[in-house]
Amino acid sequence: MKNRRMWASIIAGFLALVMLLGLILSIIPTKVEAKSSSEIQNQINQMEKEQANLEKELEELKKQQNSNLSDIKDIVNEKSVIEQQVGILYAQIDIINEQIAAYSLLIADKQLEVDAAEARLAELNKKHKERIRAMEEEGGLSYWSVLFQANSFSDFLDRLNIIQEIASSDRRRLEEMAEANKELEKAQQELHAEKQGLEGIKEALDAKQAEMQIKHALADALLAELMSKGEEYEKLLEEQEDALLDLEMSIGDARVDLEDAKYQEYLQYLSTMPTGGGQTSTDKDGIVWVVPCSYKRVSSAFGWRTHPVHGDQRFHAGVDLATPCPNKIYASRGGVVTISKYSSSAGYYVTIDHLDGYQSTYMHMCKFPDVKVGDVVSAGQVIGCIGTTGTSTGNHLHFGIYKDGEPVNPMEYIGN
Repeated sequence: MKNRRMWASIIAGFLALVMLLGLILSIIPTKVEAKSSSEIQNQINQMEKEQANLEKELEELKKQQNSNLSDIKDIVNEKSVIEQQVGILYAQIDIINEQIAAYSLLIADKQLEVDAAEARLAELNKKHKERIRAMEEEGGLSYWSVLFQANSFSDFLDRLNIIQEIASSDRRRLEEMAEANKELEKAQQELHAEKQGLEGIKEALDAKQAEMQIKHALADALLAELMSKGEEYEKLLEEQEDALLDLEMSIGDARVDLEDAKYQEYLQYLSTMPTGGGQTSTDKDGIVWVVPCSYKRVSSAFGWRTHPVHGDQRFHAGVDLATPCPNKIYASRGGVVTISKYSSSAGYYVTIDHLDGYQSTYMHMCKFPDVKVGDVVSAGQVIGCIGTTGTSTGNHLHFGIYKDGEPVNPMEYIGN
């Protein structure tokens, strides 16, 4: 009974654990599969084509805007000319108004002359009519009857002189009447001509003013249209520039994603490269490391120690793996060689950047390393051989691991 209860309790706990795991897995968001570098590059290529099209459209818009600004400048200049013409026209109007006033005075004076001529002609007509009427009232009286009624020769001569004076007076009256009539006709013709000239000036002025008003209205309408079009261009330019800026930012982000994708693919490539020699070990983060050599023992641990040559206390930023020469040295992980040279203290040595924040270093090789700076190496690839070059007391490999530039205990990575 007791065992049955224990098994029931275990089974119940197991089922509860399974349910809990199912619940946890159900709430963990599904990981979105990252895009490959080729897919991102295709996106970048497409965005760059769109960018080129936008830049072309933007350049065309700028040309249209410049053309519109040129048209606006031309219209403003034309409008300025029209306004100058309008100003001149107003000055002409003032002059013509003065001329009209002067013509009005002249017409008034001419009218007085016409009136005087008409009055004089009327007076002469009146006197002439009176003379005709007097002659009619005298009946058949004639110049001859007056002469024949003379009493003597002297009386005859007197009567003849009187008749001659009367005839002369009649002729003068008729001549004055004819002259007065000519003056009246001339004054009337001049008055009519001046009135017609004045009306012609007024008509020409009205026509010019109407023409200027039409030009002014057309210039204002065209300028308003161009200004409106200019605002449209400004808006389109702003939208195109914003779109181009957004696209450039997207391209920048895509390039960052591309570099990241290439980096991840490179790491993937390194992780899938065939592993050479050496045993492997997995650290606490699940990263697989290759033990860099087949060592007999750790002759000097990581941390503070008494230096075997100098005899003082120094920090040992790695571990010394004692093993005879000429055992091979393997790359602990894939990466890029950043150092491959000789140093008086480290001897021949190599540093590898694993491109994920980790670097590893291999010192005291027996000869110049088998790899050079810039080489891409795979995990387990032979990079050199055990030796005792530099400051060393015997054949061994000084192996160090750095994480984000800080030394860490290598045995936590290769000692499991």
